[in-house]
Amino acid sequence: MGNLHTFLDEFLNAMTVERGVADNTRAAYSRDLGRYLVFLEKQGLSSPGDVSLAHLQAFLAGLRASGLAPRSVARAISALRSFHRFLAAEGYVRSDPTSLLRLPRVSRPLPNVLSTDEVERLLKTPDVSKPRGLRDKAMLELVYATGLRVSELLSAPLTALDPTVGFIRCLGKGAKERIVPVGSSALQWLKEYLTRGRPSLAAERETHFLFLGRDGRRLTRQAFWKSIRSYAGKAGVLKRITPHTLRHSFATHLLERGADLRSVQLMLGHADISTTQIYTHVSRARLREIHERFHPRS
Repeated sequence: MGNLHTFLDEFLNAMTVERGVADNTRAAYSRDLGRYLVFLEKQGLSSPGDVSLAHLQAFLAGLRASGLAPRSVARAISALRSFHRFLAAEGYVRSDPTSLLRLPRVSRPLPNVLSTDEVERLLKTPDVSKPRGLRDKAMLELVYATGLRVSELLSAPLTALDPTVGFIRCLGKGAKERIVPVGSSALQWLKEYLTRGRPSLAAERETHFLFLGRDGRRLTRQAFWKSIRSYAGKAGVLKRITPHTLRHSFATHLLERGADLRSVQLMLGHADISTTQIYTHVSRARLREIHERFHPRS
């Protein structure tokens, strides 16, 4: 059962670093999934690949029978889905048993989005006179230009980028490949990084990753997250920011400027367009804010 707990630790770390979940959310997920692992242990399971739909249903039935509030059960379901999706996305299991689980409709919170002014201030913060700052500038520009997930960004090889044509190839969830256009500003800074920044960071180490840490190895999620938080503070961005914030901002700003939902879905790599539709709610919220702020009879 130790392996399962190892997977849980890795999942919680990814949730903190990549998604930037709040401490109380992480604690809730840890409690719910800890209880879940105890249940699996009692069922004699030792591998996440052995979990079936029947196990999930039995666990949830036990929660309901214990008198747990519906909202708490819904939170537990969310934790189970996130955990098993993570295991499948990382290649630890072949399939996600929660995909067969019937779920109650739960309202989703709107993603945190930066204004265009906040994005501009953030992008101007890295010190491009230094290799590390040049790397960070190129990364921030690329994420905002393409909406890449942080995992896609950090795993991208040198060969993924075609600076001549202006596209980047990335491997998304479920090992699905997609090609995303890269804007002129991001391309400019990527070329600068490849010329003046990456050779210094490589330190004569042969590595195929596009973005490198100080030791010439692949940059970690933790390092990128810490950099973004630091730059946000220097830029005076007071909102809670994570590597995913720029992805959310990319999608929202495209839709606000008239991009069609299907195109944004393809660029984000969403399998289901309903996942992309949450950004239309963000845009509507922004329109309402503008209306209430500027309309004389609002």
